[in-house]
Amino acid sequence: MLHITSLNNGIEIFKALGSDVRIQILNILLENKDISMKELASMLNITSGALTGHIKKLESCGLISTSTESMAHGNQKNCTIHWDRILIDLEQPGEDENVFSSEIRIGHYTDYSATPTCGLASSQALIGEVDDARYFEHPDRFNADILWFTIGHVEYVIPNFTPGFHRITQISITMELGSEAPGINSEWPSDIKFYMNDIFLGKWTSPGDFGDVNGLFTPSWWPQNWNQYGLLKLLVINKKGTFIDGIKISNVTINQLNLDYRSSLRFRLAVEQNSTHTGGLTIFGKSFGNYGQDINAILHYAPIN
Repeated sequence: MLHITSLNNGIEIFKALGSDVRIQILNILLENKDISMKELASMLNITSGALTGHIKKLESCGLISTSTESMAHGNQKNCTIHWDRILIDLEQPGEDENVFSSEIRIGHYTDYSATPTCGLASSQALIGEVDDARYFEHPDRFNADILWFTIGHVEYVIPNFTPGFHRITQISITMELGSEAPGINSEWPSDIKFYMNDIFLGKWTSPGDFGDVNGLFTPSWWPQNWNQYGLLKLLVINKKGTFIDGIKISNVTINQLNLDYRSSLRFRLAVEQNSTHTGGLTIFGKSFGNYGQDINAILHYAPIN
């Protein structure tokens, strides 16, 4: 998911989308995942030269990515769509609001429970043995860039360094998430629940555990039949409620959480035994998946009236 925080920041994206041909290209890539430039030109009935200009425009603003593959008769350039969703913020923060942002490593959880299938890995290797939850306490877990479990939770402390005598007016958290199937399964739903300071915020149902293509950042040593990437999700808690990718998931507002510069922020992700869909949870960090990021948190704050 691509998050555009203001109309001015999205100008290049809007220009790229202002073409029928480029919209056709995106639609084809959404259906085909990965396709060569030659096939794409044929499907659009345009020349390779004309297609190149459109591809450069889409690639320059991050909507697609290209890669070169060696073939028997030379090199072939392939195109892949980069973002599965675009979210645009039309409402801007108040003039008296400021922001504090932080990145939280996947292995820097402060509490956990995990049942197999489960495990952790750094960018270099597995941490301990898979399906043995004891390794969630291993010292090397601080280097983890991916973790997974079937039933359980992980809880993170979001750093709160807002200035004294300020209140938190909005929390935004982005993270790459997926289900956890034995192996991979793109149709493996899982109800992933979110909590802040033990208050239930709502849930998002992950559609599956994705492994149809390699993750853009997933290391080459990672087994091909294990999950490769997730979906980038944006969780927002503001004065109107709690939202995932702009869709309201509960009426819990930031005011109900009553947060200020003294507050601890304990953020929990959980898959619970009593849920309708218990398809597990995978969290992808910088060295895995498609987005090259850890858990990113942004706190909006304003003076206490």
